[in-house]
Amino acid sequence: MDLINKLIVGDSLNSLRKLPEGFVDCVVTSPPYWALRNYGTNPVEWPDGWIGELGLEPSFEQYITHLCDIFDEIKRTLKNSGTCWVNIGDTYGGNWMGLSNIRHLKNRCNKSLLLIPFRFALEMQNRGWKVRNVIIWQKPNCTPQSMKDRFTVDFEYLFFFVKSDKYYFEQQLEPFKESSIKRCQGGCSRNKGERYQGLSKKNYDKYQQKVLNGEVKGKNKRAVWNIPTSPFRGAHFAVYPRKLIETPIKAGCPEGGLVLDPFMGSGTTALVAEKLNRNWFGIELNPEYARMAEGRLYTAREKQNAA
Repeated sequence: MDLINKLIVGDSLNSLRKLPEGFVDCVVTSPPYWALRNYGTNPVEWPDGWIGELGLEPSFEQYITHLCDIFDEIKRTLKNSGTCWVNIGDTYGGNWMGLSNIRHLKNRCNKSLLLIPFRFALEMQNRGWKVRNVIIWQKPNCTPQSMKDRFTVDFEYLFFFVKSDKYYFEQQLEPFKESSIKRCQGGCSRNKGERYQGLSKKNYDKYQQKVLNGEVKGKNKRAVWNIPTSPFRGAHFAVYPRKLIETPIKAGCPEGGLVLDPFMGSGTTALVAEKLNRNWFGIELNPEYARMAEGRLYTAREKQNAA
């Protein structure tokens, strides 16, 4: 099977089972959130005997089990040096959820945040994954919310997983603030004792000088990313912005490496991978979304060729 820059239509679990071991450099994806919407795809038969679409399980526990079953297969296909980045949102229990198969949660979890991202991360950890970061995707242009008894939720989570202690990672930097440069110019380690920010005074003085000389280009990127959502006029409802996944791909996949998205949707992962000189492989259950992804990729390549 040719796996370079290809998109196949099928369910993730069974499609992944057909793939070889250890050929993927990086995984970047956002799976269907639990109890959010019915995508209208063909039902999948799961190892526990339940038949249905991922995200429509009768309980969030079953959803997490099914999702981690998929990531067991992802782990098998990932190189030991590989990285895995998963964007996943939370939800509240209650009768506002219009999907009939989960209305029984009204009494059990009414108005309670379900903490699904962290339940997922803990189960991933139980299955051998290492959690390297919990990244906060903060949305400055989030949709207004009408409730009056809690705060507006303006962020989602992006988890950074690996399968081994040694893995590919290209450090990503963010520029120093002007105030930080001024502190270096003023010698901010003075009168701070023998050690300052984990370094001896002597070594910190050397570090400051490298900053002022331009030898240090920036500080290690932090784990709260302020990135606006990006509107998309297509039929796919959940499209993460390209900027959100640029950093994971640059940090977690070498140039020429292979990025896997087992929930390809409208093709954003593939678009960013090609832009950053990485190969990609995608799986998408919904044929309509797969056609949409292919169309977006075709348009992007035409623009690139015309440039």
